Amino acid sequence: MAEAADIQGASPAPVRRRWLRRTMILLAGTPVLAALVYSPATKAEAAQGSAVDVQLMSMAPTAPVKGDTLTIEGVVVNNGSETITDAHVGLRVGPPLADRSSIDEAAERTGFRAGNDPGEIDPAYAVKIDALPSKVGRQFTLTVPVNKLELDKDGVYQLGVSLSGVTDSRPSEQVLGIKRTFLPWQPEAAAKRAQLAYVWPLISTTHLTAETGSDELQTPVFLDDSLAEELKPTGRLGQMVSLGNELPVTWVIDPDLLNTVDAMTKGYRVRVPGGKPVQGKNKAVAEQWLNALEATVQGKKVIALPFADPDLASLAHRGKDVSGSLGQLRPATDKAKQAVETVLHVPASTDFSWPVDGAIDPSIVNVATSAGAHNVLTRSDSLQESGALGYTPSAARPIGAGTTAVVADAELSTAFQGDMLSAANSTLAVQRFLADSLALNLQKTGEQRTFVVAPQRMPTVSQVQTMAAALRGLQAGRWTQPADLEAAAAAKPDPGATTQVPGAGQYPEALAKQELPVSAFEKIRTTQNTLDHFKVILAAPDRVEIPFGNTTNREMSTSWRGRPDEARLYRDQVQEYLIGLTQKVKVVPKSDATLSGHSATIPVSVQNSLVQDVHDLVLRVQSANPTRLMFGKSGHAEQQITVQGDHTQTVKFPANATASGPVEVTAQLFTKDGVPYGEPRKFTVEATEVTPTVMLVIAGGVLLLVLAGIKMYASRKRVAARAAAEESTQQSDESPDTGPQSTDGSGTGETVDR
Repeated sequence: MAEAADIQGASPAPVRRRWLRRTMILLAGTPVLAALVYSPATKAEAAQGSAVDVQLMSMAPTAPVKGDTLTIEGVVVNNGSETITDAHVGLRVGPPLADRSSIDEAAERTGFRAGNDPGEIDPAYAVKIDALPSKVGRQFTLTVPVNKLELDKDGVYQLGVSLSGVTDSRPSEQVLGIKRTFLPWQPEAAAKRAQLAYVWPLISTTHLTAETGSDELQTPVFLDDSLAEELKPTGRLGQMVSLGNELPVTWVIDPDLLNTVDAMTKGYRVRVPGGKPVQGKNKAVAEQWLNALEATVQGKKVIALPFADPDLASLAHRGKDVSGSLGQLRPATDKAKQAVETVLHVPASTDFSWPVDGAIDPSIVNVATSAGAHNVLTRSDSLQESGALGYTPSAARPIGAGTTAVVADAELSTAFQGDMLSAANSTLAVQRFLADSLALNLQKTGEQRTFVVAPQRMPTVSQVQTMAAALRGLQAGRWTQPADLEAAAAAKPDPGATTQVPGAGQYPEALAKQELPVSAFEKIRTTQNTLDHFKVILAAPDRVEIPFGNTTNREMSTSWRGRPDEARLYRDQVQEYLIGLTQKVKVVPKSDATLSGHSATIPVSVQNSLVQDVHDLVLRVQSANPTRLMFGKSGHAEQQITVQGDHTQTVKFPANATASGPVEVTAQLFTKDGVPYGEPRKFTVEATEVTPTVMLVIAGGVLLLVLAGIKMYASRKRVAARAAAEESTQQSDESPDTGPQSTDGSGTGETVDR
């Protein structure tokens, strides 16, 4: 619920007051639950007899000036077993702290120490609490005019808010709980103000897969729809944009995030377990965020990290010996500038690299600058000072070969890494940040200095809001003035500052354990080799090369740190999907064939199930026994083929049988470079060879059959003629043997012999 309240866009103080009211309502009716919610800050404090937990929920103003009234709101909770009576909450103001080391020591103190801790200010400003039962909390508000705090000179003052009272076992008044914080006091602008460059990172985890639709726009497929939650106005990235719009920050952006959100605005699909991808429903959310970001960064400094924010340390320590790995940085850098300028319509610098947590060694620096960057964003707990200077030097440090290490202050950069969901933690973090920044400016040096803050790459909503609150505390500009990261890198370096890059043995072990393994880079290389082999046959290779090229960068992303199983699964799925695409172009399985006669043709079919044409393929057939079955004048033959998208092409190969018997034939696709493509297909041809002797025998047999037929025909013809003659003779015997007759007067005929 606190997180929900934290993200409504209200100012921090009202938000904390609402949080406080809800907490106290809960505590008033549920003392046992209060004991679960509020526990002693540390075991050390409990050991010193601290029975009360004091929480500071808000402090305003965070950096007061003369005439202001300081208001501190908080909660006290009795963690002991006895009721506290005659209690009051008072404010204690210590002397100004001498330096940052004194601030560190004060921040580590927990319990009250009589003699070391200052006394309370005027009791008139204390808040009385008649009774505080066991496991019950009470809210309080201290309101004190600043002129009553006796702040006599510029500096960082320690404030202590304590609860004093008595119990049955402690009848005399004692301090039963205390919480310390810091009050920066610089009521007038300093003669020399430090320049402060604050990195405002827009980075997310990998959300896009390598999969795309078959439509013209190649609709992308997302791993899930979780990015939409970050983009909403109440989400992490939504808050980064809305709050960053009001602040003097340098935008450091992973271009893959822009590419991903831009893809959402054009329509996208989302994977679902066990089913086909479904249409994404947050196009409008993406459009709103992208429009807001574009408007926000106009006229601002924008730094583009290499595409997908590659893990430079992993590349340097695990990937550099795997061929092709380092070669991915240059295209990732080139794509970065183009992506920012295309999507946001603002110029972007690609002259910065940012190793994880700013930790560097010589190999990391070499990799970080291999793609053209001249500035490496590191941190003061990596490139450490010896302390001989007596002050913190400016961020820019020349480290050789034209490279500048831009050293972010470690304490300022890590100030908001804790649980900022708690208003108490957030309040303390803001005051500590302001105190450290003032202490930096108060260091004795004659030169104006430039400092850099590089927070965690992906701060939570509450962390973003706390960062913004701290930066608002500096906007009066009394001891700092805003600068951008490019200006910080170009600032005059301190000649006495450390420029020696730490050795490989000094790289933090905890970070080394999170690096991508060598096997990850080997898998990426395998995928890249498969892609290179596949794209040469495609009529439109960009449809595959671009999405898979981007995916290769994502496989090397810093965002996989701490998620090795998810990273491995992602790499496996990319490779499996690519192999599936390559298998859509194949030789169709063929059944065994019979070749009768001396020569014939053997058909072989190639199927293309892709949506685009494939070309520059060679189909080769190879006889396992050329003495029995030949193609042309040798044991193999080949033909170059082109197959349209979603079609099958059949190719016929003339074959000659030189002997009878079965012969295994292999059909294999090759690229134009002679590299085998896909799986070979084997089938058997039953060859039947016909020799001249056999042909002569067959011809003789045929001739005999023809002669026999002629003889039979002639015989039948003679029989038919004889039968006809006999029939004619028979008819003559049956007729009178007289010639023509004439008739006389008596009617008697007389035969005349002619």
